Amino acid sequence: MLRKLDGALASLLTIYYQVGSANQMGLKWDQADDLAEVLAENHPGLNPLEVRFVDLRQWVIDLDEFDDDPAASSEAKLEAIQMAWNELYEDRTEDDE
Repeated sequence: MLRKLDGALASLLTIYYQVGSANQMGLKWDQADDLAEVLAENHPGLNPLEVRFVDLRQWVIDLDEFDDDPAASSEAKLEAIQMAWNELYEDRTEDDE
């Protein structure tokens, strides 16, 4: 019984450290929601629908949290980030009313 418990504890600790390490890794292009949150914090009050994709791409690349290949961006990924950011923007705008 003790061996099973030790094995289970070891498995839980392994998972805990793997998840912790994954959380410490930088943001990737496909993490639109997370990127949108950081952009919303960095550019409060800015309507994301008024941001050109060229600027959005550069802002993402310039984030300290960003850790992906800059060349891996695409219009679809930028649009997903912009839409996620816009959702946050609209929520915050509604809260202010």
